Amino acid sequence: MKKLAVMGLLLSLSALSSAKDVYTFDQAHTTLGFSVKHMMVSRVDGAFRDFNGTITLDEEDLTKSSVNVTIQVASVNTGNDKRDEHLKNSDFFDAPKFPLMTFKSTKIIKTPTGYEATGLFTMKDVSKEITIPFILNGPVENPFKKGEKRIGVEGGVTINRQDYHVTWNMPMMDGQGVIIGNDVKITLNVEATKNN
Repeated sequence: MKKLAVMGLLLSLSALSSAKDVYTFDQAHTTLGFSVKHMMVSRVDGAFRDFNGTITLDEEDLTKSSVNVTIQVASVNTGNDKRDEHLKNSDFFDAPKFPLMTFKSTKIIKTPTGYEATGLFTMKDVSKEITIPFILNGPVENPFKKGEKRIGVEGGVTINRQDYHVTWNMPMMDGQGVIIGNDVKITLNVEATKNN
């Protein structure tokens, strides 16, 4: 009988130690941004305003955590309405046909400088595995809302837009390059919340 009680206690402790908390992206404090070279001399920055995401966090072993993100492509915002409308059409994202962009992690590993999340990234009709280096901040208690915990994630990766059939471009005059660069720098600054 005592052995059964001890086994039950050990199982309970094991379940507690492997418990995972689900954190939800806070849109007001999260930026899913990007930048791309323009006319070979500067960069244009943008972000997506409508998205949802969750981080399933194992505080004891972050490599057992996961992340899942869905972005509404039509929410792209570069601060210029005409440019944003062009980005939404078939020359670029083709938002009416491919309204969602997604990332779902399959593996997280620890690195000398933080962590890396590897997963499937889907844009338009292409799904490719990418790896995103990141650091985790927190969890911390929200002093303005009792019982709420918050974490922050900072990360980024560079992708080639041509790999995802985002191919529109124009040559510069006198063979000085092209209007838009192929490398797109993605920057992630995520704040996510968990309510007890």
